Amino acid sequence: MEILKKSVLVAIIAIFMNNHVQAQTQAQLQEAFVKSYTLESEKKYQEAANALSNIYSEQNYEVNLRLGWLHYLIGNKEKSVGYYNKCIKLMPLASEPLWGIIYPYSAKEDWVNVEKTYLSILKLDPKNASAHYRLGLIYYYRKNYTAAKKYFDVSLNLNPFDYDSLLMSAWNNYFLGNMSNAKVLFNKVLLNRPNDASAMEGLSLIK
Repeated sequence: MEILKKSVLVAIIAIFMNNHVQAQTQAQLQEAFVKSYTLESEKKYQEAANALSNIYSEQNYEVNLRLGWLHYLIGNKEKSVGYYNKCIKLMPLASEPLWGIIYPYSAKEDWVNVEKTYLSILKLDPKNASAHYRLGLIYYYRKNYTAAKKYFDVSLNLNPFDYDSLLMSAWNNYFLGNMSNAKVLFNKVLLNRPNDASAMEGLSLIK
């Protein structure tokens, strides 16, 4: 009986100690995050990243996500990509680290990986209008107007009166030679933004 009592007492102490450690860890996490936000607001990005160093864990999604953003602001593009990739491995169904990693990829002008990342976002979220629109832009500036149309069409169907989707769809149709569609879309742009210079230029080119 005494052995049983001692075992129960040890178990209770262990639970108490574990809860105490967890409470300390949570408090440290919150304190570090608050400090990092304050330093970021003061544009002290390196110091904001340093504030998280004492509580860093490769298995902590939130810390890695925060460091990915801060290192992008610092200009450490490779480190930023590394932290975001850790987040992607930790939470493979999350789209936010994919959106995050686009920033350092874009800063590096690594358009191949930007394209791959948008495609990964669409695997998780097939009706994401922003990802469709931005993929459309990538193909448009490569002058691959047929590929661009595929994505602009989805973006426009999801947001039929969105200025950017209307305008880029109009120009894309123009370069594809679909003048009647381009004219309709340019005119819709003018309903969204009367006297829009780009839309008026497009209409002037259509005879």
